[in-house]
Amino acid sequence: MTEETPGFEEKPDVPSGATPDDAEPKAAAPSEEEEAAAPAGDTDQTVGLTAQLDQVRTALTERTADLQRLQAEYQNYRRRVERDRVTVKEVAVANLLSEILPVLDDVGRAREHGELVGGFKSVAESLETVVAKLGLQQFGKEGEPFDPTIHEALMHSYAPDVTETTCVAILQPGYRIGERTIRPARVAVAEPQPGATPAAAKEEKTDDEESGGTEEV
Repeated sequence: MTEETPGFEEKPDVPSGATPDDAEPKAAAPSEEEEAAAPAGDTDQTVGLTAQLDQVRTALTERTADLQRLQAEYQNYRRRVERDRVTVKEVAVANLLSEILPVLDDVGRAREHGELVGGFKSVAESLETVVAKLGLQQFGKEGEPFDPTIHEALMHSYAPDVTETTCVAILQPGYRIGERTIRPARVAVAEPQPGATPAAAKEEKTDDEESGGTEEV
């Protein structure tokens, strides 16, 4: 039995005339085909990633456009609902106040005849305050030009002292809520007398005559 000397390791046999470096195996050098194939693979991978990135950007643009469209539709829906709500409220209030107009007419006639006194006066004034808070406005005055959109002519006459169709008497006041007319003002109207010279023209003519009469020759 052979004794191994400690501290010494067996080394592979090295051929004579060879250096120690020749004893270690060397990696095979890459061929020309492998060297050409490596950059081509990287290029294909880059192209693939660029295509995927373009797809993601396109999808993101489409989803953003969808979100903006939905947001615009929602805003339009909110405005439409709010507009409809206001319209329904105005119609409901107008219908309610239309039923109260005869009572307000009675109050107005009582006031004209001096019968609005005592407890009846307090109730009438409270009623007028309430309807005013609801937006009810009275209109129609004597002397204002006749407007068929807000006036209803119940009586017609001619007058020499008017230059246009004019409301000369308010038979029943009109009422409105905002821009909505609940009832037109019922009036008596007067038109200029056919063939008559308007008062303004008469005054102007008189002034011209007076100024001409005092003119020195």
